[in-house]
Amino acid sequence: MSAREVVALGTSSQVPTRYRNHNGYLLRWDRHGILFDPGEGTQRQMIYANVSATDITRICVTHFHGDHCLGLAGITQRISLDGVPHEVPVHFPASGRKYYDRLRHASIFRDRARLVPHPITEEGPLAAHDGIVLECRALDHGVTTYGYRVSEPDGRRMLPEVLAARGVKGPLIGELTRRGQVEVDGQVVHLEEVSEVKHGQSMAFVMDTRPCDGALALARGADLLVCESTYLEEHAREAHDHFHMTARQAAELAREAGVHQLVLTHFSQRYPRVEPFVEQASAVFPNVVAAKDGMHVPLPKREKPGRADAS
Repeated sequence: MSAREVVALGTSSQVPTRYRNHNGYLLRWDRHGILFDPGEGTQRQMIYANVSATDITRICVTHFHGDHCLGLAGITQRISLDGVPHEVPVHFPASGRKYYDRLRHASIFRDRARLVPHPITEEGPLAAHDGIVLECRALDHGVTTYGYRVSEPDGRRMLPEVLAARGVKGPLIGELTRRGQVEVDGQVVHLEEVSEVKHGQSMAFVMDTRPCDGALALARGADLLVCESTYLEEHAREAHDHFHMTARQAAELAREAGVHQLVLTHFSQRYPRVEPFVEQASAVFPNVVAAKDGMHVPLPKREKPGRADAS
């Protein structure tokens, strides 16, 4: 059975704590495994979360602050050690290429990793592969930072009762799907008449930013939004000064974007508990959880066609 979920490997911000590792998030999407922001210790966290190096099919780095990238060296060497057979594209801001190169070859090891660097020079689509689309938008963090969105195109769901009523059956259904129309008993039946839109799922990853247009564009209509919430509202001024968001601001983003579910993460070490983040965010946006290391968050299923299409 295919799985679509986000595995939180680490949920702390600049400084790890006893209970929260540096950042690291794996998006399982059918056969894909997209690793976002592997901070220090990500390789070890993968063991606890039952994630293997072969699960990783793509890596996306938002920016080159250490809590979002220092684990890349270990991940690279683990991919080599485990003999991962497939290529692993790595997306990152082009302005940080020197940091990528240093992490890629940080120490002596037998290099068998098939990592393929894809420096980002502008926002927009990055890749379309095997039924999913990856895109990025610039964020507001004081250094070059990109957030990411993973989505699948819309499809169509056949309506069996309508097909039967129009006499479309057997091989005619396949022909209708391919051509968009088919003739039955002298009448032309169009695909739109016997089917309905099946909206593709989407996930947005917004990390280390003030509220900005780029964050809103990424989150628009997303089924799942993984969003930084470094500070509580009483420290909103500090959040702004350090190019971060509060839990309430993350919730306001989710509400404005028409998100289905919000996952808060990237908590400052000053806060020993995550419950206050949920309390402040849920006052604005009800469907919210605070990520904890090792947590698996499934992508919400679309209950019916056309649900919460905020685009």
